[in-house]
Amino acid sequence: MKQAVVPNGTKLAGGAAALRRPSVWSRLVKDKWMYLLMTPGLLYFLIFKYVPMWGVLLAFKNYQPFVGFWKSDWVGFEHFRIFFDNPEFGMLLRNTLILSLYNLVFYFPAPIILALLLNEVRVAIFKRTIQTMLYVPHFISMVIVASLTYVFLTTEGGVVNEFLNQNIGHKINFLASPEWFRPMIIAQTIWKECGWGTIIFLAALAGVDVEQYEAAIVDGANRWKQTWHITLPSIRSTIVIMLILRMGHVLDNGFEQIYLLLNPLNRSVAEVFDTYVYMVGITQGAFSYSTAVGLFKSIIGVILVLGTNWLAKRFGESGLY
Repeated sequence: MKQAVVPNGTKLAGGAAALRRPSVWSRLVKDKWMYLLMTPGLLYFLIFKYVPMWGVLLAFKNYQPFVGFWKSDWVGFEHFRIFFDNPEFGMLLRNTLILSLYNLVFYFPAPIILALLLNEVRVAIFKRTIQTMLYVPHFISMVIVASLTYVFLTTEGGVVNEFLNQNIGHKINFLASPEWFRPMIIAQTIWKECGWGTIIFLAALAGVDVEQYEAAIVDGANRWKQTWHITLPSIRSTIVIMLILRMGHVLDNGFEQIYLLLNPLNRSVAEVFDTYVYMVGITQGAFSYSTAVGLFKSIIGVILVLGTNWLAKRFGESGLY
């Protein structure tokens, strides 16, 4: 039998040489400080993300608070059947998908366009000032944003309606009109989150090779052609990853923002899955039923993320994994 020689000169018996891999304990000791730094993050995800997932079992039980979780009866997919047969299911799905489509069409490109514009600003102090002003709305509570919306758009002395009354002779009840609800939501989202969303794209733009721009200038390319042929292709992978992550929130429109502007007059276009879960789960005490609705949202989100990632890889992008 031949003996194999490993790089350090030690001879090992057998047809193939095999280096002894270090044990798990030795690797933990070697990288102990790295694992120590990871501990807070791991504990966060373990306690607040994974442990609560046990609660999804409520969707398959007829949970009774006085009986307890374990003694409540199993009902299988009964809550899902009731939800899909509910006459309001179509309205909820339609409203949620339309709002998500509006977000993809109007909000998702906004931080990209804003980042491209900020990237063209050459005066550093001016650029930092604009960035700071754009970041501030992200830290404003949605309750305050809704209050500002009410102050501006109310028919009882609102700035916008007073202006309209003086110029066109009548007021528009934006807060109670179904046709104005979705534009208000999208406008709020763009104003509040657009500046904050530019951070990732500005970081991606910082990594673009400057020599490419210099070569393009030599070839006679103007700023538009440089943006189209150099800047956008350089940050394309970042855009694709953000789009994949966004697809996971297609059925998640945000409870607080919708709920603060929801009223009986615009409910036909404003009621979405998030507000519906609150209404049936908290106000009506249907815990198992609302858990089933939330689980349905999560499953659809996972499917959309996986599907979008698969399509991205089919078109030559790296995707999430």
